[in-house]
Amino acid sequence: MAVDPAPHLSWLVDQAPTDLRSPVLLAAFEGWNDAGEASSTAARYIRDHYEAVHVATIDAEDFFDFTVARPNVCLNEDDIRQIVWPSTSIYVARVPDADHDLVCAIGHEPQLRWRTFVDHLAYAAKAFDASMVCTLGALLTDVPHSRPTQVYGGTDDAKLAARLDLSPSTYEGPTGIVGVLAAGLRDRGVMTATFWASVPSYVSNAPSPKAALALVDRLCQVFEVDVPRTDLEILAADYERQVTELVAEDESTAEYVEQLEATFDEETTENPDRLVAEVEDFLRNQPDT
Repeated sequence: MAVDPAPHLSWLVDQAPTDLRSPVLLAAFEGWNDAGEASSTAARYIRDHYEAVHVATIDAEDFFDFTVARPNVCLNEDDIRQIVWPSTSIYVARVPDADHDLVCAIGHEPQLRWRTFVDHLAYAAKAFDASMVCTLGALLTDVPHSRPTQVYGGTDDAKLAARLDLSPSTYEGPTGIVGVLAAGLRDRGVMTATFWASVPSYVSNAPSPKAALALVDRLCQVFEVDVPRTDLEILAADYERQVTELVAEDESTAEYVEQLEATFDEETTENPDRLVAEVEDFLRNQPDT
């Protein structure tokens, strides 16, 4: 009897679509690598813009400790209680006027069996014949909310680095599921890139549409398309205004933000070295779970 290479991957259609054009697999996971919900928001924004179809789910049972990532109870339209498990959903969409279509994987970062989890995503990537994987992340760092959001991009592919103005990563240390996924697919011959957006540490509990917008901007460069971003731009402007009002209410916080602004303005924004260092420190200093 043949062994199922992806026993936890459930297809919602008879088979994976086979007519996608050199698709890019876009992956984002809620959890510690999703500060301000920026990476998951950006992925969902791209997914929804292209009306991506839900085609598969990676079941949560073997990949989550449900005492840590607890399922939610909700009421459906018939007021019947249902359990919502923290699974990973896979979507596909055509991207008109682009060379690449979209495969989008969105979920929660799993706690268990990461290598097996990556095997399942790699199997899905192969089923769609993905030509590239693009992972998204967001981290809390010492940046002011009133300045442009910095995004660090990295890749080991020289041609992609030249096209998207990315740099090779020299980071060594602990990593998250986005790093493990990128390495796993790269080892299988799939070109990989990663983007990290910075979120102000002093508003750590608030969603950051501004950081999500910065990631969407970079994704437009990946796909070489111009996705309308008016909704996110309005939310980002409102976010900046509200944070400014809150900061003004506390003198010590206002002074701290002024210092961050002065430091930001003194630095060369085209030089990613400082953000690269903060991304690396963020990854290296995560507590074991």
